[in-house]
Amino acid sequence: MDEQALLGLNPNADSDFRQRALAYFEQLKISPDAWQVCAEALAQRTYSDDHIKFFCFQVLEHQVKYKYSELTTVQQQLIRETLISWLQAQMLNPQPEKTFIRNKAAQVFALLFVTEYLTRWPKFFFDILSVVDLNPRGVDLYLRILMAIDSELVDRDVVHTSEEARRNTLIKDTMREQCIPNLVESWYQILQNYQYTNSEVTCQCLEVVGAYVSWIDLSLIANDRFINMLLGHMSIEVLREEACDCLFEIVNKGMDPVDKMKLVESLCQVLQSAGFFSIDQEEDVDFLARFSKLVNGMGQSLIVSWTKLIKNGDIKNAQEALQAIETKVALMLQLLIHEDDDISSNIIGFCYDYLHILKQLTVLSDQQKANVEAIMLAVMKKLTYDEEYNFENEGEDEAMFVEYRKQLKLLLDRLAQVSPELLLASVRRVFSSTLQNWQTTRFMEVEVAIRLLYMLAEALPVSHGAHFSGDVSKASALQDMMRTLVTSGVSSYQHTSVTLEFFETVVRYEKFFTVEPQHIPCVLMAFLDHRGLRHSSAKVRSRAAYLFSRFVKSLNKQMNPFIEDILNRIQDLLELSPPENGYQSLLSSDDQLFIYETAGVLIVNSEYPAERKQALMRNLLTPLMEKFKILLEKLMLAQDEERQASLADCLNHAVGFASRTSKAFSNKQTVKQCGCSEVYLDCLQTFLPALSCPLQKDILRSGVRTFLHRMIICLEEEVLPFIPSASEHMLKDCEAKDLQEFIPLINQITAKFKIQVSPFLQQMFMPLLHAIFEVLLRPAEENDQSAALEKQMLRRSYFAFLQTVTGSGMSEVIANQGAENVERVLVTVIQGAVEYPDPIAQKTCFIILSKLVELWGGKDGPVGFADFVYKHIVPACFLAPLKQTFDLADAQTVLALSECAVTLKTIHLKRGPECVQYLQQEYLPSLQVAPEIIQEFCQALQQPDAKVFKNYLKVGIWKTYTYSYHKVIF
Repeated sequence: MDEQALLGLNPNADSDFRQRALAYFEQLKISPDAWQVCAEALAQRTYSDDHIKFFCFQVLEHQVKYKYSELTTVQQQLIRETLISWLQAQMLNPQPEKTFIRNKAAQVFALLFVTEYLTRWPKFFFDILSVVDLNPRGVDLYLRILMAIDSELVDRDVVHTSEEARRNTLIKDTMREQCIPNLVESWYQILQNYQYTNSEVTCQCLEVVGAYVSWIDLSLIANDRFINMLLGHMSIEVLREEACDCLFEIVNKGMDPVDKMKLVESLCQVLQSAGFFSIDQEEDVDFLARFSKLVNGMGQSLIVSWTKLIKNGDIKNAQEALQAIETKVALMLQLLIHEDDDISSNIIGFCYDYLHILKQLTVLSDQQKANVEAIMLAVMKKLTYDEEYNFENEGEDEAMFVEYRKQLKLLLDRLAQVSPELLLASVRRVFSSTLQNWQTTRFMEVEVAIRLLYMLAEALPVSHGAHFSGDVSKASALQDMMRTLVTSGVSSYQHTSVTLEFFETVVRYEKFFTVEPQHIPCVLMAFLDHRGLRHSSAKVRSRAAYLFSRFVKSLNKQMNPFIEDILNRIQDLLELSPPENGYQSLLSSDDQLFIYETAGVLIVNSEYPAERKQALMRNLLTPLMEKFKILLEKLMLAQDEERQASLADCLNHAVGFASRTSKAFSNKQTVKQCGCSEVYLDCLQTFLPALSCPLQKDILRSGVRTFLHRMIICLEEEVLPFIPSASEHMLKDCEAKDLQEFIPLINQITAKFKIQVSPFLQQMFMPLLHAIFEVLLRPAEENDQSAALEKQMLRRSYFAFLQTVTGSGMSEVIANQGAENVERVLVTVIQGAVEYPDPIAQKTCFIILSKLVELWGGKDGPVGFADFVYKHIVPACFLAPLKQTFDLADAQTVLALSECAVTLKTIHLKRGPECVQYLQQEYLPSLQVAPEIIQEFCQALQQPDAKVFKNYLKVGIWKTYTYSYHKVIF
């Protein structure tokens, strides 16, 4: 071995040595016999360095995993002997190997097992057991090997090919027949020998039993001697968590519902008599979390049994199962209400499924009703934040609590399905009592009271948020609670969680304000003052900006009396804060977008006359335009790159804000009715000079492009005079991403204005194509994935552009580019259909080709196009599906094939019998297609129903024959 290279395996080695070690590893992987050096080093214990031993196992692992079939029988025998020799040596070593080496060795044993067990090494386990016997080091390795084998055979996280899956099934079947009883016996012996002397080995063995029980005969484990031993382990502190998990796996095993019920009940009786159900006396929360998971498994298993028995009509046993479930509810509730959220979380599945049973019963007993109420109270209590929750800096613990709350919400929704009246009454009671004394109540109780009201909206669903009509008792209860919420003054509570919940809830129940509009002013004030948009917390301000926008939009008809007051109050929040003034604005630019949108909505939906709307819109946008001009001048003069970037950001925000105000308009009509066309045209004239700025082009172009998209919708043809100059600037010094983002703008213009923009399109068609081709032809590194992806996306955009032009009835734009350019364009479409393994682009290309055939393929089409159809388009329809990359298991490829069929049908439609004659007598015979298949193909093509031919292409045509070097699929 290269000793110098091996030095690089040490984690403390410098990068040069590490690189050399990596290169050496790659070299050994490729070498046909280097693995033998590693095998010898392991068998003879040549090296004491742990990293070198691990390295040797890695080389062997690679050999077994990828190259084993290339070895001779003698070499394969050598690998087996090496591993057994290494195993024997472990029995004598004064010190055990490090854990990472033992795990890697176990992986290599497992790989060799799945490769050899069915053929050359059927006595694998017997050989291993004969070496390890009951030696604790040997047992440790034996158990690690078993876990590695289980991982190879049944781990659902490992993706297996269908062939590997078949092999794994066969291995498991053979193991069940030949060795599982012996393995189970070995586990029993290990547990019996080590339960009091070696907790680590015992826990490992319990883990193995738990893993294998899912696919072996359960009676080998679920019997008196095993279960009694496991229950004994439940009383040994160092073993009980693992014993709990092992019992959970036994309970989870699929089996006959009556047998499962008996198994669970017998387990429960023993656990209960041993005092495990006395939760309040147990202080070890880690054990209780595992125990909670076990109880959850037992409960859910009983519910599965009940469901199966009901389905089978076995009412007597179903009744017994339900009785068994009911006796576990008290324990379930104790675990659900436990102060540790992990313990509580682990029982939620049983709780949820129990409620599902109650939902199916026609009448609930008094005890069941009491259970529902107890679950409800537990959920309400557990939804509450604890004192330690860090609202300002939420970390992992906080994220876990948020997830836990989501689980509790699902329980609440299920409770609502079982007893909506009870849920409504319970929430109302908690809400009313809490809000009566909110000033003296802890924040978490106030927050959860409002949160419960918020949650009712989803738990008691209605169409279109109509909570305040229909069912009178429900509507009046919700109305009372909402009235209390907005009049109690709780919005002034000094805690961010309460403030946020207040705003979330008033927006969730916005329909309340159409029923009682007198409360709108106080909610608006809450949004606009220190409670909302001017709150001391940036998190509250940000969320308030979004919710305020939603509130105003949903109640726009009720907003008219408050418009001017709101606009005055938000004036300072609309200010564009340039980078140099050091002023830290209250809202981020993203939050300001919502405020600008809100301002736009207020103006546009107001009942003011057009002149007033125009004046208000101008007041809103003029400061932006003025700031924009000043900042653009500053950018042109800026030297420092960081300052350039911050100025460009600010300019981009200005354009974005103006864009966002226009979201209040649905089309040109509404812009004209409001008299706002002129102000947006002024904005356009202000913003467009940014396109000629040589600095920070990407960000400036992006903003102006977005604004143009909006103006095409809002101003329609009034935008057209600005487009040629804007396009010219945007095509200068382009990168792939620029073009990708520019093409949708041109597509939007083309699709919307069609013939109106034909002169412009004809003029810019070739400049745009030249810019695209120039980027596509740029050389790139062979392994540069991002460059390859950019080119693929640009190619798609290019074909989408051609599709828009042809699909908008403007083929003359292409036809008028001169014969040479037309041919170049057509060839690129043929290439896109055939040569690039991108089914999305291929589909688009076939759509373009069929449209061009439809437009130009008749007798009066352009000169030479008929020849092009037969020389290029017809072959493309056959060559594309023949590519190995054309994968019909992929949905996009199926769509591409469908468009390919449409293209051939269109050619037949336009050229008639001439097309069939060409296929029969020239093209298909040149591919050496059998005459009967040619006949079949032409008959399918001539069917009047296009679906027949499409299906034929998908199914009937794929009959295999070979010509030249290709596998042709026909």
